[in-house]
Amino acid sequence: MRVFIAEKPSMGAELAKCLPGPISRKDGYIITGDGVVTWGFGHILRQAEPGEYDKKYEKWRLEDLPIIPENWKLFVADSCQKQFGIIKGLLEQATEVVHAGDPDREGQLLIDEVLDYLGNRKPVQRILLNALDEKSIKKAIVSLRDNQEFHNLKQSALARSRADWLIGMNLSRAYTLAARRAGHQVTLPVGRVKTPTLALVVRREREIEGFDQATYFTVKAEFQHENGSFIAYWKPKEEQAGLDHEGRLADQAIADLLIGGFSSAAQPGIIALCETTEKKESQRLPVSLSTLQVMAGKKFGYDPQTVLDTAQKLYEKKLTTYPRSDCEFLPESQQVDAEVILGNLRDLNHKELAAWAADADFTIKSRAWNDKKITAHHAIIPTTVKCNFSTLSETERNLYFLIAQTYIAQFYPVHVYDQTRIEVDYTGERFTASGRIVLEPGWKTLYGAEADEGKDEDGGVLPAMQKGDAAALVKAWADKKATKPPVRFTATTLLAAMKEIHKYVKDAELKKQLKDVSGIGTEATRATIIKELVDRGFLREEKKKKYLCPTSSAYLLIDTLPDELTYPDSTAIWEDILHKMAGGNESLHSFLQQQAQFASQLCAAAVTLSIPLNGEHTCPQCGKGVLQARNGKNGKFWGCSSYPVCKAAYNDADGQPQKPEYPCPRCQKGELKLRNGKNGPFWGCSKYPECKTTCSDDQGKPKLPVQRVALNT
Repeated sequence: MRVFIAEKPSMGAELAKCLPGPISRKDGYIITGDGVVTWGFGHILRQAEPGEYDKKYEKWRLEDLPIIPENWKLFVADSCQKQFGIIKGLLEQATEVVHAGDPDREGQLLIDEVLDYLGNRKPVQRILLNALDEKSIKKAIVSLRDNQEFHNLKQSALARSRADWLIGMNLSRAYTLAARRAGHQVTLPVGRVKTPTLALVVRREREIEGFDQATYFTVKAEFQHENGSFIAYWKPKEEQAGLDHEGRLADQAIADLLIGGFSSAAQPGIIALCETTEKKESQRLPVSLSTLQVMAGKKFGYDPQTVLDTAQKLYEKKLTTYPRSDCEFLPESQQVDAEVILGNLRDLNHKELAAWAADADFTIKSRAWNDKKITAHHAIIPTTVKCNFSTLSETERNLYFLIAQTYIAQFYPVHVYDQTRIEVDYTGERFTASGRIVLEPGWKTLYGAEADEGKDEDGGVLPAMQKGDAAALVKAWADKKATKPPVRFTATTLLAAMKEIHKYVKDAELKKQLKDVSGIGTEATRATIIKELVDRGFLREEKKKKYLCPTSSAYLLIDTLPDELTYPDSTAIWEDILHKMAGGNESLHSFLQQQAQFASQLCAAAVTLSIPLNGEHTCPQCGKGVLQARNGKNGKFWGCSSYPVCKAAYNDADGQPQKPEYPCPRCQKGELKLRNGKNGPFWGCSKYPECKTTCSDDQGKPKLPVQRVALNT
């Protein structure tokens, strides 16, 4: 008997419909003519908690860290016990298994881990379901692959899962305990991806708080050539006086002096450089999930989680392909579907998409069709199923529009234009201008001005000219401008920052190395991470645009942690290693050894960490903690937050700690107490024999300043 194991019930139901023979639905599985289809509910197995490795770990104690499992344990999630039993029973009867998890790293692991947990020795095939329409599923059924081909993908997912456990479980405890020693009654969750993501927002907020506005001047001039006028920008020399540290002209007097000199000059300018180059822009690639989230955020204001949830609905309605894709390319074999998909879009009850599809040429092969760029999944595109726009919600219609738009763009020509750059010499100064002439609009027909967003370097159309031509000055002026503070992140722009994390890496060499890495986090987890930071009170959304602002807890967490955890350098390197591991070029064992060593080093660093104290009463004994009210066997008392390192304890006096009347002036930890010696009463430190401070008695009080007394006691 062949047993198909899908990742979730909806996928299992669609798969069963495409298998031959009658369908018989049972509790937790479906019988078909070609085998039985069952399913999980995401991860059926969960990682063991520290206390499930050893009872002593149930209590958070610094001396127990780091916790490094020798043998990793998994347990069946309570909510999945019944379904797990069904899968187990079906596997016992199976002769062959078909792994039908989602076509990504996590989807590979969550079915594989169940098979490994149950000790499966039956042959396992892998089906890759990038879309849930009938044609795609039937094509996938006849294209099964040996599951062993995806062993490295599973190793990568396992490495990610275990590394997250090592970092999260150990460092959350280590730094939470460090904060509590300083009197902060908080829990500081540390995450391999979550923490550097939060740090991006904290640092951006501090940049805004510390921003000093600067004024600068942009000098422009209008020149008249025999074929027409144009505007050019003054380009300062390196030795030019009055420039700020970023090379901008900051001195108005110098700007006025320059303009006066330009206006009084008798000689015309000379065209010192005139270059025209034909340039081509390839079609905008189809979308990955992150690309779709960023596009939808900019165009419609949708947050990343809404985009993911809606893309999932379109997928389950069989209208678009697998949504949690990090790929922007398409398999060459799928180009045969282009005529059908474009035909469906031509008939769509959406004016723009229908018109664009009607003008598309399905014989054009853009750079998107590239088998070498495909792993387990491909870009998100429309399926061959016809879409009835009127049955979709507004959000679904808008996302389908973006997905279809990028697909149609693949069947338009490349965008071709002439780029002209000129330089003008005038009174010994240099002016520059640039412009473009569109020769073939191509795919940009679908996007208009939106396609050239942010391309300020291209001016308008320049008059025809050549090197050596004269150009007379018409007028010159200076625009006064002011620098602007950085813009706060939104969920959309923060997700884009996670994807382009190399821009925020400290190390210059590493920045270059990581430019091609797909960021931190995965397509499926980035939106969830941002949402969790908001839900747990580390970020709050402000104003209509929902700018993300850090809370006091966020500042405490980021200020407490070392750079290794708050900057994305290490995390980005790990993501690169995980990516290589999926390709079989890294070892799971060596990676986890690195993670264990990293966790050990940072746990050790947390022991000596100095955190600003949070409390009204600094501990008189250690000075490194604060006194906190506690309840003991004999009632309320005050103890040091650094317990058990510091065991200072004081009685309660009307809601205040009853601090020592005579603190020891030498050790600062004990208090002077009256004692009786052979030679009469004296005062000695309560920390004896650690501190041997003694002094004479002065009518029932210690004689201060302390003068050591020789005692025959």
